[in-house]
Amino acid sequence: MSRKIYEALRWASSFLMEHKRDANAGELLLQHAVCMQRSQLLASMQQELTEEQETHFITMVEQHAAGVPVQHMIGKEQFYGRSFFVNGDVLIPRPETEELVWHTLEMAKKRLAAADQMVMADIGTGSGAIAITMKLEWPELMVYASDVSEKALQTAKLNSEALQADVHFIHGDLLAPFIEKNMKLDLLLSNPPYIPLADKKDLSPVVADHEPELALYGGEDGLDLYRRFSEQLPEVLNPGAFVGFEVGAGQGKAVAELLQQAFPQALIDVKNDINGKDRMVFMEI
Repeated sequence: MSRKIYEALRWASSFLMEHKRDANAGELLLQHAVCMQRSQLLASMQQELTEEQETHFITMVEQHAAGVPVQHMIGKEQFYGRSFFVNGDVLIPRPETEELVWHTLEMAKKRLAAADQMVMADIGTGSGAIAITMKLEWPELMVYASDVSEKALQTAKLNSEALQADVHFIHGDLLAPFIEKNMKLDLLLSNPPYIPLADKKDLSPVVADHEPELALYGGEDGLDLYRRFSEQLPEVLNPGAFVGFEVGAGQGKAVAELLQQAFPQALIDVKNDINGKDRMVFMEI
């Protein structure tokens, strides 16, 4: 006889905890296996799973225990209240990046609202989460999104179409395509790779084995991309431009110093995330 929904959840919870995974992942996987929203699932605890549903669910739970991200199995992740397609070609959007967007909207809207057509770029867009969210939350922006990975851009385009966000996509490495086209930006956001190579051994297999290396590692100390940004930014920013970076915990001061060297007159602010870690650096020139 098949398990009931509450029995399946109880099994998944203990199985995942045994394998040092988040016990709550079982609920997301079961929602996917039975095609139910969370509220429906919670209202159907006594319902029996079909044999096919139970087999599918057990397989996914075992795969997650072995390190496959939940988001890769269900094919999506929530970001800023919207659902984004994700896969092995893009970094799975995270809550810290939602904070980067929230602070930018709070700060940049006040500073830039008086300008005419403002141009924004999301560099290393991945799934497109930052660019698409900014366009939908601030429709007046002209938004560009770039990535060095063609496959990442394909995923970002899928998301922009699904969410009906008018974002322009550019293939290229960091700011090179903007410099080549002599484009100027009023607002630049990026969540670049910032994990030091030495930390690779400490990462969960869910991240290390399944997320794109291109989106994770920032050289020996994790700061390589910020160094390159600091060299290139003076060529693309308009006067009064606003820049926001996500950084690794403990990197805020170093990134702020790199930016201050490039822009001695700029106002630079390191902000902590909800957990009290320095995860964002903002600059106004």
